[in-house]
Amino acid sequence: MTLDPLKDTITRRNLLKTGALVGCSVAAQPLLTTVAFAEAPGDARLVVVILRGALDGLDMVRPVGDPDFAARRKQTLEGAPAIPLTGIFALHPDLADLMPLWHAGELGFVHAVSTPYRDKRSHFDGQDILEAGTGLDVPDRAVKDGWLNRLLQTMPRAGSETAFAVGHDEMKVIMGRAAYDSWAPDARIGLSAHSERLLEAMYHDDPLFRDAATQGMVLTHEIARQQKAAAAMGQGMAAGEMMGQAMAASAPAHKGPMKPDPVAQFAASRLTGTTRIATFSITGWDSHANQRGVLGREFARLANTILTLRHGLGPVWKKTTLIAMTEFGRTAWENGSGGTDHGTGGAMILAGGAIRGGKVYGRWPGLSETALFERRDLMPTADVRSYAAWTMRRLYGVDKGVLERTIFPGLDMGSDPGILL
Repeated sequence: MTLDPLKDTITRRNLLKTGALVGCSVAAQPLLTTVAFAEAPGDARLVVVILRGALDGLDMVRPVGDPDFAARRKQTLEGAPAIPLTGIFALHPDLADLMPLWHAGELGFVHAVSTPYRDKRSHFDGQDILEAGTGLDVPDRAVKDGWLNRLLQTMPRAGSETAFAVGHDEMKVIMGRAAYDSWAPDARIGLSAHSERLLEAMYHDDPLFRDAATQGMVLTHEIARQQKAAAAMGQGMAAGEMMGQAMAASAPAHKGPMKPDPVAQFAASRLTGTTRIATFSITGWDSHANQRGVLGREFARLANTILTLRHGLGPVWKKTTLIAMTEFGRTAWENGSGGTDHGTGGAMILAGGAIRGGKVYGRWPGLSETALFERRDLMPTADVRSYAAWTMRRLYGVDKGVLERTIFPGLDMGSDPGILL
């Protein structure tokens, strides 16, 4: 069946007119986000966070010592200065709350990484490839399980007593033959991952309508966050009240103290018991316009999530490794809307008491035009899967051959980067 764009009720003109209300009008359906948990042998904890929307690693961990960075990112460098990390890198100012972890060796980053995905820059395909863990640059529809599930399949003593889901998307990374469970709060207002991706695809090439859609999705994320928090506290909130609060919260970057993140609190409560592996997603990283405002807010929430986990885990934090990854990075240049477009090379986050932090890992390729991928994106110098694979090898003793052939087909792990203690 084909769609007639003249008869389609969700037109670009209607979207522009509704503006900030798009979050409610498009998506009056239950949230599908997942936080999943699973038992595993041993005492090590692994937390995998999928940052949906293509996080801009060049803004998160800024290569201020690169001579070409300032020319590429003039708007990025406006506002509060970045926080020095190493001789070349500095941290986004809205992640300042994480600096005590950096100094304690419990926070690190990996730069210039990506999946094998190239050139097409679709959120749909990029996330599918990231969570499937395949070595192809196109989704392999024959692969029905995610790489975390394939890890569980290698563990003969793995159980399924604790496995839950809370959030904004299916966690394909843990879906598969190995048993796990899921849990989701009651929610009535939200934008499903499929609807969000459809809107992004529809309006990607039109800056005017794309920015309106982006604003609506930001409001939807805020409403969903408020519902999730209210559900965790056993409270109800009217849709109108949520919309008003969402509009206020979505404008500036967060500057005041934040309440503990309910998803991270719930994850910590399971990980201090029999659960050993947890995964959930954080959405909202697609920053085509107003990147300073969008990422400032999201980085504050990301910091709050990590700190909530650390507090909730208590002494178990010392046994915990958190890795956060995204489907691809963003362009080296800013666009005319104060944002960045879909790119290739990006960055990942490491946290926990089990990591060797206080370091930015990876081989930096530089930002000169000839050093960029297709003269537009940060050039990947490592496969993001290799860092996940070495984490599994060190935490659970998984055979290297199994990691390279079964869990991450086609992967060459290379040498151990030494990210764990």
